[in-house]
Amino acid sequence: MTALPTISASAIGVAPIRYVDRTLDNGLRAILVPDPRVPSVAINVAYRVGGKDDPPGRSGFAHLFEHLMFKGTSRTVPETMDRLTEDVGGYNNAFTSEDITNYYEVVPSNHLERLLWAEADRLASLTVNEANFATERDVVIGEYDQRILAEPYGMLDELVNREAYAVHPYRRGVIGSPAELNAASLDDVVAFHATYYRPDNALLVIAGDLDVDQTLRWIEHLFGPIPTPSAPLPRVRVVEPAQTLERAYEYRAANVPLPAAEEAYHIPAASHPDAAALDVLETVLGAGRSSRLYTALVYQKQVASSAYAAADLREQPGLFGARVTCARGVELATARAALTEELERVCSEPPGENELARVRTQIATSLVRSRQTNSGVALELVRATTERGDPEVANGDLARYLAVTADDVLRVARTYLRPENRTSIEYLPG
Repeated sequence: MTALPTISASAIGVAPIRYVDRTLDNGLRAILVPDPRVPSVAINVAYRVGGKDDPPGRSGFAHLFEHLMFKGTSRTVPETMDRLTEDVGGYNNAFTSEDITNYYEVVPSNHLERLLWAEADRLASLTVNEANFATERDVVIGEYDQRILAEPYGMLDELVNREAYAVHPYRRGVIGSPAELNAASLDDVVAFHATYYRPDNALLVIAGDLDVDQTLRWIEHLFGPIPTPSAPLPRVRVVEPAQTLERAYEYRAANVPLPAAEEAYHIPAASHPDAAALDVLETVLGAGRSSRLYTALVYQKQVASSAYAAADLREQPGLFGARVTCARGVELATARAALTEELERVCSEPPGENELARVRTQIATSLVRSRQTNSGVALELVRATTERGDPEVANGDLARYLAVTADDVLRVARTYLRPENRTSIEYLPG
């Protein structure tokens, strides 16, 4: 078989992201990426508060505020952000992860100042009252019902976090517990907002058709007067102890159509030197239909309807998961045996030249594609800054991925995919 050509970062020709990085006196950090090719801008405001930061007994608060931030301020009515974006041909949305809550808009560039005003306004004067709290709490609980209870395998992700982490608050997940949300009071919600929604906990990233000096003046004028509370920001300091014995669980649910299982392994944080090799391991093992898991379990042995792996790299140590869902009529033990065989193989058989070349091409293509839009560039800098502590690391990602060798993949597989580091969950029809 002819070996595929080796690719390099210079051959791909990905230009580094050129940005301006400023921090206001009140602690708000702004990163600007001027790019005049398209007359639009992507605006991201990321707050360093996610599922792991929810108060004890109050899971879902970070997610709740993802919704409350759209309910109006002392100066605006609910859904004002929709009118400022959708009515001019743009869009807006938000998401909550374990580590951040990120609000974003894409609009024609001549509307940038207006959107900066709106973002500063909802940071400074959000309306948090009983009516908004009750309405959005019901929305969040409805999401839990739809995405966790109604989806056939929706609960499995929740169970993986819950059982794989013994003490770290990542075990609570992000979406929130209906019981804990129903037990919360308005005072709890107001206190959470005051604790985390403050300038020194916010990262503003703007990419697109902007004038840097003018945009910095707008930011200083609109965000600069917002005061920073004197209380220190609470940070999660809990360290998950090393797992020394395998944990195995079995759960059942009435809406599970086919048996499934996930094996989760503890891995380091996104800033760790092994992160790039773990992403490559994910692609080798379980990303897409050319991966080892899909090829062996779905195509060749036909014991699975789906099989994949994912390196969930977070601000703090995350999980590497491998999941298999049985083909109809196949026993879970048979599918798990095939999964085990592939996991053992990746710990003993490094990827060959052609396999590694294919994987590098997949990763390079994904990275290049993410740089094609202002929103992709902005999100890349948000993640680099919040998860790894420095926006500049994004400019070295392609070179890091392409530098991963077959021996690196073998090393991280052997280091982390160990039985004693594993939490296994079988999810069966009940």
